[in-house]
Amino acid sequence: MNNLSVLFDYQGELPECPTWDADSQTLFWTDILQKQIHSFHVITRRHEILSFPEEVGCFALRHDGGFIVAMRSGIWLTDADGTLVKKVCDNPNNPQLARFNDGGTDPLGRFWAGTYWGPRDYNGALLVRVDNNLKVSVVQSDILGANGLAFSPDNRWMYTSDTPNHTIYKTPLDIRGEPGLREKWKTFPHGHGRPDGAAMDSEGCYWSALFDGFRIARFSPQGELLEEHSLPVRCPTMVCFGGDDMKTLFITTTRENMTADEIALRPLSGAIFTLPVTVAGVSKPRFKEQPNKDQ
Repeated sequence: MNNLSVLFDYQGELPECPTWDADSQTLFWTDILQKQIHSFHVITRRHEILSFPEEVGCFALRHDGGFIVAMRSGIWLTDADGTLVKKVCDNPNNPQLARFNDGGTDPLGRFWAGTYWGPRDYNGALLVRVDNNLKVSVVQSDILGANGLAFSPDNRWMYTSDTPNHTIYKTPLDIRGEPGLREKWKTFPHGHGRPDGAAMDSEGCYWSALFDGFRIARFSPQGELLEEHSLPVRCPTMVCFGGDDMKTLFITTTRENMTADEIALRPLSGAIFTLPVTVAGVSKPRFKEQPNKDQ
């Protein structure tokens, strides 16, 4: 099966936001529903878990150590042990109805985090950005479930997906990295998978985890399907690049809301897979805060 392997003996409930740290050769990820950030050192195979008081939808590594984490009620800076150090902002949505979901950093080291609108009665989710000076702004709305954040290698385009609405968007960025008007880039018919978390490769191609689709897919900058790789589980949640040459794709998957019968049929649901690929990925910068003097 296309050289697909299981990273190690682990199945989570809702693993998301895989993040590769080249300096330490470590993969980090969150299990949202378990309120945890995990790490796995690929050389020693040491697996560690940090616990948090709320669901961690997404996070990024900080330049000086620790994390920036988007929990249900707000975004925080933490130390390397996960201790909450400084609250950056409250969740701009109603935290009872919308938790933070997908996110990460852009080439300028700013942190982006989207929310997921739980009631699903209208497109009530948001996309938020935390600048290096910790200024927070709501950048996009009219979203049901924010996902698929990735940036082109030249930082001219931002890609996002709205998983429940089966849509990937493409947004132009100016020379300061400020977004223009987003446009629909791809839509997916029902029954063929929904675009979830994503990553960008060095050729400007977009890799998407197709939730409910048993596969991941690679698309050209023009939206052409270039590759598909099947999985032995129904719901991949996100991909990221890592390894010495950035040519290993790490794939998180979920077993959330699955019946005991389905888990018995697909016992690797919730596992993390690795897939060697022929093109290197784009690394995720660390978040580097530079607070204003009056903060």
